Amino acid sequence: MNTDSVISTFVEYFQERGHHRITGSTLLPPPGDSVLFTTSGMHSLVPYLEGRPHPLGSRLVNVQRCLRTTDLEEVGDPTHLTVFEMLGTWSLGDYEGPQSLRWGYELLTEGLGIAPRMMHATVFGGDDRTGLDTASLEVWEELGVPVELTVEDNWWSNGPTGPCGPDSEIFLWTGDAPPRSTPTHDDRWVEVWNHVTMRYRKLDDGSLVPLPQRNVDTGLGLERLVSLLQGKSSVFECDVFAPWRLLVPGLWQLDEPSLRIVCDHLRSAVVVIGDGVRPSNTGRGYVLRRLVRRLLTVVWRDDPTRGLGDLPGDLIQHTLDHFHQDVDPVDVRVVLLDEERRFRRLLERGQRILARPRFQGPLDEEDLHYLHDTHGLPRDLILSLRPEGRGPEALRV
Repeated sequence: MNTDSVISTFVEYFQERGHHRITGSTLLPPPGDSVLFTTSGMHSLVPYLEGRPHPLGSRLVNVQRCLRTTDLEEVGDPTHLTVFEMLGTWSLGDYEGPQSLRWGYELLTEGLGIAPRMMHATVFGGDDRTGLDTASLEVWEELGVPVELTVEDNWWSNGPTGPCGPDSEIFLWTGDAPPRSTPTHDDRWVEVWNHVTMRYRKLDDGSLVPLPQRNVDTGLGLERLVSLLQGKSSVFECDVFAPWRLLVPGLWQLDEPSLRIVCDHLRSAVVVIGDGVRPSNTGRGYVLRRLVRRLLTVVWRDDPTRGLGDLPGDLIQHTLDHFHQDVDPVDVRVVLLDEERRFRRLLERGQRILARPRFQGPLDEEDLHYLHDTHGLPRDLILSLRPEGRGPEALRV
């Protein structure tokens, strides 16, 4: 199954069960939300999770593009992406967690053909505030799916305050050998679908109060699921990355970890630009700037003559089309090339400054603050020019 057919199967399955499809938002969260980017499909639904009636009813389904900066350092492993898509369902005071889990199991096994023996679940084991999630545990025992109880790993919250509750996560086995062990003890179990029973609101003092209604909020990682269904060893080998893996190696010779980082960061930068963000030194713009500079650092490592001007327009267009962004690819290219020029100039200046006698030894915090405040050199740039502070080891620009 390709990505589009998985999306169709998911959405149609829940539409047949009374869910109305809602339009996914951009990467920019609603006004008033404290996060820089949309990290899950529930951002625009918080008022409805807290009791306001939704105009399309109490059962919803959608496809949402997300960006998570917390996973940035993990990008390049088999499962993490900066920009990814989340398939989501919601019950706003309608059915509860056990029904959601049964439907999830049925869709994965009957709708998508996943063998039950390849599944494992985790369930909230209880703490001093709330007890064991008995209802979820009983469903998995009834279905014959092995269960592991955890506490911190199975409690979901939207931040320090706001809606929260226990969750049950579904993992799929990715190993060559028969399934063994449990998700917390073997990373060949990969999490694909999280079912949150959102019962509480967390207050500033850390206490929990019941929400006006008991909700269910689920999120299924699309690229992770598709890569497993297609028998691929990483998300970078599923069909949405096929054009990138076809064209990028012909531009720049990169080892596999570097290729993954470059493809992810370029693709993510295109999506972020497509949603209206421009590079800057703060907020969302700084996330975009960091993505571009990180990928350029990798691209230039072996050959500083390489440049984003080599990037085929087809890749930009493919990404914009996939995320339904009505943006001229030429405009995206202009933003990328302008940021590349800025970064080259900054690198050249940074190398000249770091070559001064004062900075030949290991750099301490005072040095890093001085270089930032006086010369505008960010910490991450300095460390890329001076790995671990060991001498003027610089990119050859």
